[in-house]
Amino acid sequence: MNISSIVVQTLPKHLDEVVETLKNTPECDYHLHDEKGRIIITIEGEGVSEELEKLRVIEAIPHVIAADMQMAYSEDELDEHMEVINNRDAVPKILQDTDNADVDKVVYNGDLKKREDMVEFATNLMQQKIESSRDGSSV
Repeated sequence: MNISSIVVQTLPKHLDEVVETLKNTPECDYHLHDEKGRIIITIEGEGVSEELEKLRVIEAIPHVIAADMQMAYSEDELDEHMEVINNRDAVPKILQDTDNADVDKVVYNGDLKKREDMVEFATNLMQQKIESSRDGSSV
């Protein structure tokens, strides 16, 4: 199931007529509008092609200047992403093996503005590891 939000644009002088037509159109659900002629609706479909058919019907309504898809939700796509998230480790394997982790092999792909903080953190961690190996404790 797909659900998409659409912003429909009409001239203010045709607003009441277009809103009434959208409210009575089975292809969409009306939600709200403003005095400038912007109207928010949603459409649902089993797939993108069904949604596009409904969008074409809305675009063909008299006095509709534009009908643009703004947001889209797809259950199938969400399910695929959730499966990937649920089937992976939250912490990468290289970081789980703290006894054998080599900080020189850790690649930082985060915010470059904070890179220096990470370099300092890694250096301190390595120093602690060296000190702990000297005295027999673990970090």
